[in-house]
Amino acid sequence: MFTVEQIEKAHSKVKSGADFPDYIKEIRELGVKSFETWVKDSHTEYFGENDYSTKSQPKYTDLKIGDEVDKERFTHQLKSHQRRETDYMKFCKDCAETGIEKWIVDLDQFTCIYYDKAGNEILTEEIPH
Repeated sequence: MFTVEQIEKAHSKVKSGADFPDYIKEIRELGVKSFETWVKDSHTEYFGENDYSTKSQPKYTDLKIGDEVDKERFTHQLKSHQRRETDYMKFCKDCAETGIEKWIVDLDQFTCIYYDKAGNEILTEEIPH
């Protein structure tokens, strides 16, 4: 079993999107199979073996998620984040402004899928491993 504290310790090493693959590797070794992060407040639910799950607390005051998805702008901002040009809070604000409600990371498939408020897949990325 893993704890939110263990995951948050691993996440504290992430300074930009470029650090994300190492973070994924570390939490996968803890037993995390997938997780779902909500942009509005960055609370995350983590899932492991045998229906185990745990949830983090909100990280900030609620952001308003845009009603219209701007996939092109979101993709551009995501790439900036992955190049270490923005921090996590800026990335979350960018997600909210471009209509991204959440992302789901599958650590078996090594994918990160971004969704809008209607549950539509907006972008699927492969996570380097």
